[in-house]
Amino acid sequence: MLPIRPALLALALILPLPVYAQGANVAFGASRQDSSGPVEVTADNLSVNQSDGTALYTGNVVIGQGDMRLAAPRVLVVFAEDNSKIDRLEATGGVTLVSGEDAAEAERADYDIDGGTIDMAGNVLLTQGPSAVTSERMRVDLDAGTAQMSGRVKTILQNGDQ
Repeated sequence: MLPIRPALLALALILPLPVYAQGANVAFGASRQDSSGPVEVTADNLSVNQSDGTALYTGNVVIGQGDMRLAAPRVLVVFAEDNSKIDRLEATGGVTLVSGEDAAEAERADYDIDGGTIDMAGNVLLTQGPSAVTSERMRVDLDAGTAQMSGRVKTILQNGDQ
């Protein structure tokens, strides 16, 4: 049997690698994102529906706003009732959100433009440097530069030596 070193035992008790919790608050993005800035959308295809005030982008959709990028196979843009501005974006089919050095993946993401929030759902994975957090849901507050994760949160913390 191998001897257990006291320093390793103390480290294991202080920083266990898998950490389970009901919810977690984390920083997200290099800095606060200005959710009032212009939104740029590029895609392979666009279909506009004037009757319900929507635009459907499909194929390699990339959305940019400031330093933030969101990519998905399908994004539905919903305009305000008077068609004067974008109300929300609904991205589906596997979504990647990048802000600064932080990146998140999920099955879908709903971006409330006026509220400055992005709700991601379905197998959420957030990576921040060598560390990762998974959950069922994540709400990103772009104005505050924070995220709230919920639904069986699991955290993998890497120490500086790895």
